[in-house]
Amino acid sequence: MHITPFASEDISVSHIEESAASAELSGASQREARTHRPLRIALFGFGTVGSSVARILVESKPRELDLTHVFNRNVARKRVDWTPPGVVWSDNADEVLASDVDAIVELVGGLDPPGSWVRRALEAGKSVVTANKKLIAYHGVDLERLAAIKGGHLKYGAAVAGGIPVIPGLEQGMAGDRIERIQGILNGTCNFILSQMEGGVEYAAVLAAAQARGYAEADPTEDVGGFDARAKLAILMRLALRVQVDPEEIVPRPITTITAVDFNYARDLGCTIRQVARAEQMGAHLAATVGPMLAPLRSPLAWSQGTENMVIVTGHYGGDVVFSGHGAGGHPTAVAVVSDLLALAHGSRRVEIPSAPASIGTEFEVPHYIRFLVVDRPGIVAAITGALAEERINIRAIVQKPGYPPDALPFVVTVEPCKSSSLKRALERVKGMDCMLVEPLDLQMLE
Repeated sequence: MHITPFASEDISVSHIEESAASAELSGASQREARTHRPLRIALFGFGTVGSSVARILVESKPRELDLTHVFNRNVARKRVDWTPPGVVWSDNADEVLASDVDAIVELVGGLDPPGSWVRRALEAGKSVVTANKKLIAYHGVDLERLAAIKGGHLKYGAAVAGGIPVIPGLEQGMAGDRIERIQGILNGTCNFILSQMEGGVEYAAVLAAAQARGYAEADPTEDVGGFDARAKLAILMRLALRVQVDPEEIVPRPITTITAVDFNYARDLGCTIRQVARAEQMGAHLAATVGPMLAPLRSPLAWSQGTENMVIVTGHYGGDVVFSGHGAGGHPTAVAVVSDLLALAHGSRRVEIPSAPASIGTEFEVPHYIRFLVVDRPGIVAAITGALAEERINIRAIVQKPGYPPDALPFVVTVEPCKSSSLKRALERVKGMDCMLVEPLDLQMLE
């Protein structure tokens, strides 16, 4: 029977179990055959992370691991002289996949062609270690099923939060709890930008600095638009909340509308601003979102600076567990990759956590921060409060800092917990007023 990796509906449960059992025996035979030799590894991608993985293997010399192949397009420009002399450098993916390697490490990123390489390696019974969050977010369930059938393993501890062991922590350290909520800072680029803006620098200047230091791509949309964090959140939801969601259901909001003014007002409210990814299971309802939010200064999320990542997982029995550290960069991510390889070499397999398809069917009901920029005139506050009242949204505070000109006056309204959809309808009624210089900005406030 031919098996198409992503056509999971065509594979019967009994066939999967029989194939997995057969594959387990085959895998046991392969492990027995490797008892006296290290795991042979092929690196797919020799960029920042790939070269860091190679450097760790060369300098640490783990006896269980043997780097035998490096694949990269235009490989001649990537070749270095510090790898072992026996390493085969190639720009032919087919040849590397057909070689006698036991595991490939996919560090190119994206859905294609890396997805094809990963599927072909798993079809051949090889194991795969990857840091590819997009591939795992969109196709992880099917790839894990394929690995189980064919006798290999799929490990992706580096796909979320880089070198912070969030995924191993969820799979093993917290598997006995019932996780109810996840919230965290999952993108180092955004965290660098926003934590630098706290000092009064505007977005464009900080973005340029991030690009100059290699923290942001020439086109930063994937990061600043929230798409990178969205993919990572989908992975965490499957492992923590045990739900399989289509990442496209999570609508991200960009950080590009945040200004230095917002940090001034946030500070007066005892908060700062961070890009936060959050998901929560509320009975039968599931909510998830990604975007800039106000975090109280006493919250651990406010303490994360630079390119650091942080994840707070709330369990029904164990309460809050915080994972934090350097989530970005070659070396931290490479540590997670090598740790996955060592686990494979020692016969470890991923903990199988059951999950079920789910849809995001509700919204968070939280306080909101709304910033207006107007040409000052009488009646503006009355119009805003009237629009909010029509949606039964209560005002918590109105804040106006001195020192701004009346022809470009920023002021803030905070409101009691409400749904974003209700607030959006209210703001639609006022954003067309001729006194509004830009669309009102609303941000969720974490409590």
